Amino acid sequence: MKTCYFLLGSNIGDAISNIQKAKKSLCKHLIGITKESSLYMTEAWGKIDQDDFVNQVISIETDEDAHHILRIINKIEYSHGRVRKEKWGPRIIDIDILLLDQEIIKDPELQIPHKELENRSFALTPLAEIAGAVIHPLKNKSIDQLLEECTDQSIVSRI
Repeated sequence: MKTCYFLLGSNIGDAISNIQKAKKSLCKHLIGITKESSLYMTEAWGKIDQDDFVNQVISIETDEDAHHILRIINKIEYSHGRVRKEKWGPRIIDIDILLLDQEIIKDPELQIPHKELENRSFALTPLAEIAGAVIHPLKNKSIDQLLEECTDQSIVSRI
């Protein structure tokens, strides 16, 4: 079994409910959640002229390969009403794979660890809450260290 860390986010409608529904859907397709961070209210990143996001990191134990997990995520996002209109735009639900054990995957469809993880306080903060000692396989630093070094000054507040 491998540990997969997901970042869930929403800024359309009832964001907390959207995240709860997405977690239930993930549990239907993968084995259950092993850890979950607090919920965080975070400023939009990349495209800032939109509502703030609610974000949460969860970990799930799985024996699925990364590409199969990505297909599951895409189906869940679509079934929950996610429409991809613009990069970093508003979304009813967003599910990103942050880490999958110490796997490194770089292809056009998928990058693990998430290619922007170390630059995003909205991902590092909840990830550090449940996996601070985990080592980033490319940076060879703990998540706690990456959060400490992160230059992203976006506001991330525990709900």
